[in-house]
Amino acid sequence: MVRFLSDENFNNQIVRGILRQNSRVDILRVQDVGLSGVEDPDVLAWAAQENRIVLTHDVATMITFAYQRIQAGLAMPGLFEVSRRVPVGLAIEEILLIAECSLEGEWAGQVRFLPLR
Repeated sequence: MVRFLSDENFNNQIVRGILRQNSRVDILRVQDVGLSGVEDPDVLAWAAQENRIVLTHDVATMITFAYQRIQAGLAMPGLFEVSRRVPVGLAIEEILLIAECSLEGEWAGQVRFLPLR
């Protein structure tokens, strides 16, 4: 099963909903690992070191830094930008689908947007 790191401003209702529906999903919050207030490139570097896909709402900067990592040939396990306009239930459903159906490394070097449809 893939592992996630939710960005600092990621909706905690989504995180709680994911864990409520499947407590085996390996998802950490930036706040849980001492990365609160840390710059986006450092969050991405930590996620890469820990092989965690980043979940974010930050389309303005996080995506740019993710693409920079990819272009520089640095590890990037994946990034999912979840639009704030996506209903919480749909976001939970899509992330659970990704968690349960993805192969290890499947999202490496990719930036994707939810919903996937």
